[in-house]
Amino acid sequence: MAKNILLILGHPSEASFCNALLDAYKNGAEAAGAICKTIYISRLKFDVNLADGYKNGEVMPLEQDLAGSQQLLQWANHVVMAYPNWWGFMPAVTKGFIDRVFLPGFAFKHHSGKIFPEKLLNGKSLRLLITMDTPKWWFYLVYRASQYQILKDIVFGYVGFKPIRFSTFGFMRKSTDQQRINWLRKVKQLGSQLK
Repeated sequence: MAKNILLILGHPSEASFCNALLDAYKNGAEAAGAICKTIYISRLKFDVNLADGYKNGEVMPLEQDLAGSQQLLQWANHVVMAYPNWWGFMPAVTKGFIDRVFLPGFAFKHHSGKIFPEKLLNGKSLRLLITMDTPKWWFYLVYRASQYQILKDIVFGYVGFKPIRFSTFGFMRKSTDQQRINWLRKVKQLGSQLK
């Protein structure tokens, strides 16, 4: 059975290296027999602000583009998201997408008497492709890759994604053409391995 892969571009610009990374992954995955579909968050029409949170167990009405995104997430066995690390985290529109899409009843469900929620997106794996203008060694040694721990334990792991893998690309500003070619080749290989 073919693997269903959902690619999500979290960079506001489709002319970004993040999009090139997703294209490389897609090329490798499709060559290996996977079926790929893509969400470009910048094309979606939705309010990024989750007004009032989950007050009284209710959430904002879901825009059509977000409902379609939920359907694609249910369809996928594996999700690949690419975005830049800006100010220590993802762009605001990408965070807004997560806030608005990974809702109670879709991504997780609380049960009376239970401390932890039911993970409704179990059985799906995740690969995050993250670019940054921080030297990679600095991100791991000084910042201790704290963003990755949050994403793994508090965001995507909370709703059931497993395994969750990270690929880090930086120091983007100082990267050479050859480094970028090598990075794209590496990501295409990840796609061909469907992981």
